[in-house]
Amino acid sequence: MKFTRLEIPGVILIEPRVFPDLRGFFYESWREDRFRDAGIDVAFVQDNHSRSQKGVLRGLHFQTGQDAQAKLVRVTRGRVYDVAVDLRPGSSSFGRHIGLELSEANRRMLFVPAGFAHGFCVLEDDSEFAYRVSRFYAPKSEGGILWSDPELEIAWPRLGMDYILSEKDRHYPTLREYLKSTEHKAQNPAKA
Repeated sequence: MKFTRLEIPGVILIEPRVFPDLRGFFYESWREDRFRDAGIDVAFVQDNHSRSQKGVLRGLHFQTGQDAQAKLVRVTRGRVYDVAVDLRPGSSSFGRHIGLELSEANRRMLFVPAGFAHGFCVLEDDSEFAYRVSRFYAPKSEGGILWSDPELEIAWPRLGMDYILSEKDRHYPTLREYLKSTEHKAQNPAKA
């Protein structure tokens, strides 16, 4: 496996070594010792898998506090444009993002540390997205940032169609609005 540290600290691109033959191919998508040696020393507790049609945009999602999730994401069928936004307090790259294509063909995986918002846009019909997380899903800790927040400057792919979004994803706050609301809750815990 090849591990490449990207421009935002903690985010790592993983490219597995693939062994093709007449039968198809084989590769290791997770190997604890190699990941640990590359600085990914995370105990994953839950695997998630979704299938989506072209134009579906999911995100930008995160969990807060002790429920914050590190994620190892990959595409098992089709193609997506994957995005991770740094929301770690005090980070030198706070508010910046990584965006790249993950696909069945390139077999790349992305490690996203806890403290990031995450989302993806589906580029092909029937794309399947699989990811491991370090904390169980916790609805009380769930949050999101508006996918189209202009201050994030995410260059989502232009698909010649409207994105397909959940109602929740359509109405998340911008990063600035989110920070303002959490600041208010921190200053006025009785009203939170």
